[in-house]
Amino acid sequence: MGIFTRLTDIVNSNINHILDKAEDPAKMIRMMVQEMEDTLVEVRSSAARVIADRKELDRNMVRLSDAQVQWYEKAELALSKDREDLANAALVERAKLAEMSASLEEDREPLDEALKKYEGDIISLEAKIKEAKQKQRSLVERQESATSQLKVRQKLYDDRIGDVMVRFTQMEKRVDDTESRVEAADLGREKTLDQEFSNLESQENVAEDLAELKAKMAKSKTSDKK
Repeated sequence: MGIFTRLTDIVNSNINHILDKAEDPAKMIRMMVQEMEDTLVEVRSSAARVIADRKELDRNMVRLSDAQVQWYEKAELALSKDREDLANAALVERAKLAEMSASLEEDREPLDEALKKYEGDIISLEAKIKEAKQKQRSLVERQESATSQLKVRQKLYDDRIGDVMVRFTQMEKRVDDTESRVEAADLGREKTLDQEFSNLESQENVAEDLAELKAKMAKSKTSDKK
């Protein structure tokens, strides 16, 4: 891909749109920054060549201008010596140099235009590079923040599960203790009708507590999954 094609693509690119479509935005933006920086180096190199060409042209124009002055002075000298033929020849040479100088002046204009365009391209590229690097820093910060939040949430999730399991174990132990007391109270004696109904009510209350805890655990798991 040529430098001007790449430059046009970069300057006209929408960084946010490109990142939205990328599977790995961080990797994509690193590649974009590298591409922009490589293109900037090429643009600067091209601009440096134009500047060198313009300086060489300026030097040639100065030499031509000096030579025209010299031929004019020779024409004056020839006339002062009554050598009109030599004066005419000197002015012919001066005219030739003037034409060459005019031609070089025409060559200077496209060089100035090219240099002006390179300057605008460099400004645009530097702005795009700055924008991309800001996006890169933002992505890194967001990634670090997301990673930190994920660790915190995982820890909280583990702690909640552990807490629920501890309470579940405690509830089971309470059920076991209640059942044990009921069985111990029945040892060596027959149960009265009131005792049997009382035991049924006690077991029912414990069963309700256990069912309530199980439902709470199920709801907690469903909420965590969301």
